[in-house]
Amino acid sequence: MKESRKILATMLFAGLGVSALIADSPKGEKKMDTRVFELRTYYAAPGKMEALNSRFRDHTCELFKKHGMTIIGFWNPTDAEDAEKTLIYLLAFPSQEAADRSWKAFLADPEWKKVKDASEKDGPLVEKIDRVFLNPTDYSPLK
Repeated sequence: MKESRKILATMLFAGLGVSALIADSPKGEKKMDTRVFELRTYYAAPGKMEALNSRFRDHTCELFKKHGMTIIGFWNPTDAEDAEKTLIYLLAFPSQEAADRSWKAFLADPEWKKVKDASEKDGPLVEKIDRVFLNPTDYSPLK
């Protein structure tokens, strides 16, 4: 699964539309994208993927925006069996420190606590979370 995450991260950046991430300045020179990206992989509890997707769709995405998290996208693996238990998403932040502040505020938000408690009344939705922060390499089109 770790190898597939590396491949996915590479494909995600390629699929982002690099031209949308590197803006032209008024003088026509390229601006460097200095954001840090956070790749998160959630492993859903058995039978809980639809509830997890619903929680993101109906609540979590808006709370992410409220707390300064830029959502790049959400994905499920193409393999049907993996798609029933794996959710992958990518967020962007001005810095890793900004990410830490956003997550701290998000986790303390009373609305998030209410949504999480309600969605987990029949048990946790997630068994495991992997997270990794990513910086573009010096040869990445994002630099």
